Amino acid sequence: METIALHACCAPCAASVAPLLRASGAEPIAYYANPNIHPAMEWLTRLEALQQYAAMVGLEVDFEPEYGLSRFLGTTLGLKGVDRCRRCFTMRLAATAEWAARSGLERFTTTLLVSPYQDRDAVIEAGEEAASQYGVDFVGTDFRAEFRHGQARAKELGLYRQAYCGCVFSEAERYAKRLERKYASRSEPSPP
Repeated sequence: METIALHACCAPCAASVAPLLRASGAEPIAYYANPNIHPAMEWLTRLEALQQYAAMVGLEVDFEPEYGLSRFLGTTLGLKGVDRCRRCFTMRLAATAEWAARSGLERFTTTLLVSPYQDRDAVIEAGEEAASQYGVDFVGTDFRAEFRHGQARAKELGLYRQAYCGCVFSEAERYAKRLERKYASRSEPSPP
């Protein structure tokens, strides 16, 4: 059975993709490289949930031990929307491709391809760029049909499921409308 590196952003997405890879005849090794996730406790909670899921299903996991928020902000600050996401995808998939090459693996993919909320074309572009840079192959399979299954599986297993992609910008966007509604009728300025 071939081994494939699987960039994993969280346990629910890994619960969607890892079984599909196994069913296709590839054994995934999850790699957690997510300097975008904020705050530090969210980063740790997601890593621990991934490790918990991995222990349940016999999935090997490795990870970048550095939290990496400063590096993420240094790379993405000043960018907006898809440009910021592209830069984030590039960072994370380059780290995974480099790890795969160092580990002697010839192929890698990402759980980002299961999310209907991510820009699929941007993820594929970043994956192909990283593959070229590190001499490995990127597998751009469309896993989106399994998104709800992975979420349900994570819930069934009692795994942590997050409410936003992980970055500070995504978190702010998630709550912006709620804050706007809350403070719209007040005369004082809303909080930043």
